[in-house]
Amino acid sequence: MTGVLEDAEFLELVRLNPVNAALLERLPLLGLPQAHLVAGCLFGTVWNVRSGRPPTENIRDYDLFYHDPDTSYDAEDAVIRRVAALVADLKADVEVRNQARVHLWFEDRFGQARPPISSVRQGIDEFLVRCTCVGISSASEVYAPYGLAELAAGVLRPNPRNADHSGGRLYRAKVASYRERWPWLREAEGD
Repeated sequence: MTGVLEDAEFLELVRLNPVNAALLERLPLLGLPQAHLVAGCLFGTVWNVRSGRPPTENIRDYDLFYHDPDTSYDAEDAVIRRVAALVADLKADVEVRNQARVHLWFEDRFGQARPPISSVRQGIDEFLVRCTCVGISSASEVYAPYGLAELAAGVLRPNPRNADHSGGRLYRAKVASYRERWPWLREAEGD
């Protein structure tokens, strides 16, 4: 893989992971507002392929984001159950999160307050590591606000849009986790 990664090639690589391929095929069936497959299942698949590993190796879970103004626990739980039934045959850990609810639990889980998020893409924009800010919509559109070059090159740097943008505790933990699984990744020097 070259340092340049275009959307079409990214989609092709992501679909080499059969769980990703199935999820992307089923995502439109859910009818969820702003539905996107996001994060580790996408960039991890690309890094696995680049490493010569099976596409599913080191993928801990598959994150599905949507944005529904109904922020009740019951509404999100109903979506989680519906998704679980649709993907049960995949035997994969699929994490479903309504991005409109993130501010309700984020501080308790991660120790940082977070204002409400107005869209799925805003949630993607705020991931800790810049090159991991990627998602694929139910229409198979790639969303990568920082592009895909750093992802392809394995360059890790703090995301200036995240509250932990100075490379704090949460960022350091993510980088350590990624480098443990893909040792060839490197941190960027400077900005």
